[in-house]
Amino acid sequence: MDGVIGEILEKQVLSAAKAVEDKLDEQIAALERLDPDDIEALRERRMLQMRRAAERRAKWRALGHGEYTEVPEKEFFSTAKASERMVCHFYRDNWPCKVMDKHMSILAKQHVETRFIKVHAEKAPFLTEKLRVVVLPTLALVKNAKVEDYVVGFDELGGKDDFSTEDLEERIAKAQVIFLDGEGPANPSKQAAASKRSVRQSDTGNSDSD
Repeated sequence: MDGVIGEILEKQVLSAAKAVEDKLDEQIAALERLDPDDIEALRERRMLQMRRAAERRAKWRALGHGEYTEVPEKEFFSTAKASERMVCHFYRDNWPCKVMDKHMSILAKQHVETRFIKVHAEKAPFLTEKLRVVVLPTLALVKNAKVEDYVVGFDELGGKDDFSTEDLEERIAKAQVIFLDGEGPANPSKQAAASKRSVRQSDTGNSDSD
């Protein structure tokens, strides 16, 4: 029985490898058929794409993207309107919120397509009441100036404070407020050395819970 299963698996692997090889052969053949004008057109199109991407990132950075900053209550709505995508951390000075801060700081640099901010909940009574923020930390996931979703506490992240930045990244991406395929610069969270490292490893002795 094991021999039959092994034989089937081997055939499937060989079939998949053959499909990949055929696809590569097709792409190489297509490149060989290009004349100089086609190659120049491709180059110009790629240069235009790169220029537009650079302009888009420059615009985002001018709006504060790429950094994790604190915003006062009165600036929340204007900040939300200025950026198509925003993640807001409602926090207070306690250990769980400090854990969230560390992950937010990392994601802000990785996902320049999205604005990452924090609001001190105790200094924003109108905002917390309007958005029904009760549990801290809470992340408000904002798209086109509208709160689309919330991440409340750590329940969706394993229920403990040792979740990885990648876990939070994937949860936020479900609301399409960040893009896992890389709208931002090089994404260290995709590298094996960093993707599953808990921030608590570097701050074990700094617990500051309620």
